[in-house]
Amino acid sequence: MRLISISLFLCAALGAALDAATADLIVSAGKVVTMDGQRRVIENGAVAVVKGRIVAVGPKAEIDRAYTAARRIDRPTAILTPGLVNAHAHAPMALLRGIADDRDLDDWLRNFIFPAEAKNVNEEFVRVGTRLAVLEMMQGGITTYADMYYYEHAIADETRKAGMRGVLGQTIIGFPAPDYKTPKEALAATERYILAFKNDALITPSVAPHAIYTNSAETLTAARELANKYGVPYLIHVSETKKEQVDAAAAHKMSPTQYLESLGALTGRTVMAHMVWADAADLAVSKKREAGLVHCPSSNTKLASGVAPVPAMLKEGLRVGLGTDGPAGSNNDESLFEEMDLAAKLAKVTTMDPKTLPAQAVFEMATLGGARALTMEKEIGSLEPGKRADLIAVSTQSAHAQPAHDPYSMLVFALKSSDVTDVVIEGRITVENRRALTLNEAEVLRQAAAIRAKVDASLK
Repeated sequence: MRLISISLFLCAALGAALDAATADLIVSAGKVVTMDGQRRVIENGAVAVVKGRIVAVGPKAEIDRAYTAARRIDRPTAILTPGLVNAHAHAPMALLRGIADDRDLDDWLRNFIFPAEAKNVNEEFVRVGTRLAVLEMMQGGITTYADMYYYEHAIADETRKAGMRGVLGQTIIGFPAPDYKTPKEALAATERYILAFKNDALITPSVAPHAIYTNSAETLTAARELANKYGVPYLIHVSETKKEQVDAAAAHKMSPTQYLESLGALTGRTVMAHMVWADAADLAVSKKREAGLVHCPSSNTKLASGVAPVPAMLKEGLRVGLGTDGPAGSNNDESLFEEMDLAAKLAKVTTMDPKTLPAQAVFEMATLGGARALTMEKEIGSLEPGKRADLIAVSTQSAHAQPAHDPYSMLVFALKSSDVTDVVIEGRITVENRRALTLNEAEVLRQAAAIRAKVDASLK
């Protein structure tokens, strides 16, 4: 009888295995924060991945019955979430980290950053800096980032090699830059760059005029026309400081947002970083144009630029994401966990209301909100079947993560970038057990140190 029972059990198990579909990867965790339409948090949940896409999200027992996989990541003491979206960054500036702290934006840019870039930035600098920044971002749970810098084709190449997702904008600026000496040259190069990376699975090439105060009206509109020609995003700094707002009023009799609107520069996919001094009229234009807005709390506080009216933006239903900005002194690191924590606290203290911007709303800004800001919400930002498989596991094993009650509270106010254990982008494991699989960490750090020595010598 016992032999018969064992045989029946094995037959049943074999039948179940034969009925199960094959996935490329299954990732399970103690909690799965989906950010789907119902904002489900699944206890003991799992995600199944096939060909870079999510095919199923649900309780681990159900996923295991329905799928088998060649590879698994099982993290019973972790929170599994969508990958974080850094909606505004300047990745290669990681190599200028800390060269000019404790200054306002205009002084920082004109007297330190622009001169340092003129002396040091070339394609090798950009490639090394991108690898360093991408390593830091991935190890901190960022799976998509938006960038504005020089030699953007090289940034795109290094980002793709590392297996990371990027919305990467070639900077266009009205003075000789390290890569192109005129806006006309930059625009022509941007078009070549767009054509080289258009329809890439990981890279969304973009057009990035720096700001209204560093470009002419003709350049701003030409950049818009180029972006619209190929249906790619237009990335720009807007209303970052009070000085920018005052100067725009003096020169154009309107705010930076209103000025861009008057030029027709907001008629297409647009991402406006900072928006610290945006008023109700500016937000109305942003809503009309469905523009993405990016809050950079660390940068705006460190440079004493001000605090963006995020509660008002969200109340209007605008597309609001979070960004680290550049790590050269306006922030100094690439941690979206820090940005979430600070964004929530700034909103509370500026409104004098502790109920303002609760943890779940802030976590949404770092995931689905960032995806919406980049007009990528149909592809990333939540864990749902059909979306691209970008997800992270965040450990709750450290002392600062115990006891773990509400997962949103933990993710925003307690957990750190260093708690991220695993990262999957487009279905590919890029970080496992805190170890980068797509970058040689020791070599990246060695190359960064060599560049640092050159930068230090140039500043003497």
